[in-house]
Amino acid sequence: MPLITLPAIEALAQIERFDAIVDARSEGEFALDHLPHAVNWPSLTNEERVLVGTEYKQISPFVAQKRGAALVARNIARHIEREVMDKPKDWSPLIYCWRGGKRSGSLALVLGQIGFRVSVLEGGYRAFRSEVVQALETAGSQLRFQVLCGTTGSGKSRLLQALNAAGAQVLDLEELAEHRGSVLGLLPGTQQPTQKRFETLLWDTLRRFDTKRPVFVESESRTVGQLRVPERLIQTMREAACIAVDMTLDERVNFLMRDYAHFVNDPELFCKRLDALRDARGHQVVNDWQQRALAGHMSGVVRELLETHYDPVYVKSMQRNFGQVNTPKLRVSWDGTQASLQQAVAHILSDAV
Repeated sequence: MPLITLPAIEALAQIERFDAIVDARSEGEFALDHLPHAVNWPSLTNEERVLVGTEYKQISPFVAQKRGAALVARNIARHIEREVMDKPKDWSPLIYCWRGGKRSGSLALVLGQIGFRVSVLEGGYRAFRSEVVQALETAGSQLRFQVLCGTTGSGKSRLLQALNAAGAQVLDLEELAEHRGSVLGLLPGTQQPTQKRFETLLWDTLRRFDTKRPVFVESESRTVGQLRVPERLIQTMREAACIAVDMTLDERVNFLMRDYAHFVNDPELFCKRLDALRDARGHQVVNDWQQRALAGHMSGVVRELLETHYDPVYVKSMQRNFGQVNTPKLRVSWDGTQASLQQAVAHILSDAV
């Protein structure tokens, strides 16, 4: 069956119709970023790419091409035996590699010869990446954001999760970035995605929203951990209506002690993260916090962190960046309990237009 070559903009517009999206690049390339819901069938593995590249430079392109052809053929055979034997004749995949060249072409050719309806992404991942970058330049411009604004520990992320569970449209930047947004925000055992991967996840989320319905988002800064939020999206968020989220200081301390239980269970990790505040707060202050935390007085340290560091920084940042923070369209209060969370969500949704 003849292969179908699709320009990136056309392929992405109909991406849901494919039965599978197959990335023929190496596992290392795939890990950096890939199309949404893609599966990885490397035509050449990381090690094989190095081997072929070395022979290309040190021996000759002809020798490298022979080596590469043998490796690609064996890998394609394994992919077919592992993944394709149970596929029906009308199975229709989209295949891509880095530039839409030999690696995707070889796999597509074999699958096409079998009789599958195979599409190849013209320009490969590079073309897809170009479309994502271009789309993010206007990301969110047609959406009606409603921004949850509240001091550190007021449970904005928890509210977003509850709104999402209730069927609202939610853009959870911290979830996409796998980071809670402060120097204490990286969870143990996790690693943030690459910048490219974050932007792909963001693009894939934004494109699915209904422009007729509001999108709830948290009042984030330009960076979430080590990742940058696209400038145009940040500006759109900062111009949007605000929803003030209120929680008392005592309630915030209690909420954070529960929500960051990994620090309570591992005060040494907590102290290590506090080192990032030495430039802002000074060595003496940070040393005192660390000593008190190790001595079992973490709730007092958390309270002082909120009062002397996070709250002043937050207020200054919000006054500077979010134009409607002083005139919120709505105020909600909750105390960290499940019952009050549901009441706050109901209040927000009843006001959403």
